[in-house]
Formats: sequence, C-alpha cells, structure tokens
Amino acid sequence: MSEVKLKTLDFQKHISNAALRIDQNKKEKLAKAAKEFESLLTMQMLKAINKANGGLFGEESFGGETYDLLFEMELAKKISASKSLGIANAIYKKITGEDLPENIRIQITSSNSELKLRKKLNASSSDKKQIDSANVSDDSTKVIKSSLTPAEEAIDRLKKYESIIKEASANFGVSERLIKSVILAESSANPYAVSKKGAKGLMQLMDETAREMGVNNPFDPKENIFGGVKYLSYLLKIYDGNEELALAAYNAGLGNVAKYKGIPPFKETINYIKKTLAYSEFFKENYL
Repeated sequence: MSEVKLKTLDFQKHISNAALRIDQNKKEKLAKAAKEFESLLTMQMLKAINKANGGLFGEESFGGETYDLLFEMELAKKISASKSLGIANAIYKKITGEDLPENIRIQITSSNSELKLRKKLNASSSDKKQIDSANVSDDSTKVIKSSLTPAEEAIDRLKKYESIIKEASANFGVSERLIKSVILAESSANPYAVSKKGAKGLMQLMDETAREMGVNNPFDPKENIFGGVKYLSYLLKIYDGNEELALAAYNAGLGNVAKYKGIPPFKETINYIKKTLAYSEFFKENYL
C-alpha cells in the first residue's frame, strides 16, 4: 500500500496557507509586536542584572534609578534591533512562516512606575529650564528677614544629631547651619513628627521623596537626615546655590517655583523661608 500523506500532518503547508491569509498590514503590526515583546523581555533581563550590581550610577546617587531605566530601555531597543536573540524572529516565523523583516521600528511600552520616572525626569529638566529662562528678579526672590530664634529645648534635641549632620554636610555639600535650620523649621528636631500631609521625621520627608532618596525608615534619624540633605543638595544645584529658591521648592515643590518664576505667594512657604533663614543666621552667629 502506498504512503498516504495527510494534509493535516503537513505542517509547513499549514504555515504557508496561514501566511497567505495574513495581509501586509497585519504582518507589519505582528512584526512590530514581536520586536516590542523581545525588547521588553530584554529590558527585564537588563534590569535584573543592573539591580543585582547596584545600578550603573550606584545605589546612593540622586536620580540614578531614572537614568538606569533610560539606559536599560535604550540598550534593550538596540539589542532587539539586531537578530542576536532571535526571539522576535521565532515568534513571527511561527505565525507567518516567514523571516522577520529588517528595520522594524519599535517603541517600548513602559509600566506605570517607569512612566512616572520618565515624567519626573522630564519635569525636573523642564523646571530647570523655566528657572533659567525666567530671569527671576531680586524682588521676587528676597524674603523679608526675621529675627526669629529657635527654642532652647529644640536646640537641645538637635544636639543629639550633631555627628549625623556633620557627616551629611560633608557628603552632600550643604552647610551644617542650613541643615540644622531646616530640621528645626520642619520638626523642631522631633524624629517622630508627622504632618497633616503625611511628611515624616526630622526633615519631614514625604513618602515618595523618601523612596527616591533611598530612605527605608523615615523615622530613623540618620536615614531621614541623609535623605533630606540629599534632596536639599539637589535643589541647591538646580537654583545655583540660591537658598531661598531651594527652600521654596523644598516646601512648595519645584512645580510651584517654576509656575510663579520665583517664590510662590503662599503664606506658609514665605513664613517657612523666613523662619529657616532666621534660624540659619542664628547658628551662623552663635554656633558656627
């Protein structure tokens, strides 16, 4: 009896027929989807490797997580642009019976957390440009000086953290008197202080800011001070050392400083800057 070749067992024939039924527009969409899948898979692999090694910019760097993400996304796209992994080609060929076309342009779809990081990075750049281009006048940045002085009991509490403040000052290039002044203005040196908005600890860090600064426990004095000073150092760099603008952003946010092209007209923010600068003058004259 001669061999009977069943159509249902002819795999290649089925593939060919399936390919014929896929129009060119669908093939292009399929090719792009296959490349995006390969890119995402590659990015997750890079992310795992990068995380295991503490990141490209180090675990303590400000913004390192954001730049790591951007690097991972770009590198993933570059790797997937070639056929080195072959994942996209295997998927495409399995469905169409054809090799994946070359030069498929892709855009990696980010997760919500990744999109937030991108947005924050872009926002920071935008704020910097707005501040640079605003040509802020002296009148809009100067706050009327105050003769406020910190309470003695608050100063006594602050003395417990002298060594931590000194270390944070050396690490991030922020003066000890400014660090002390922010701590007193924010929490009166109470490490367990919590504001109505949920800011925590000595330097009153919001949860999101604490995470970005690498703070795991905002009620731990050293973690809180290091996180707060790290953020303050970042703000001082953005505003070219202008303490008033840095304090305004610390209190009201970068967005509001950019929006009003200087210190926002918020009573709370203005009073906060007055108090902090008055404390700073006090430490300048009496302690440092």
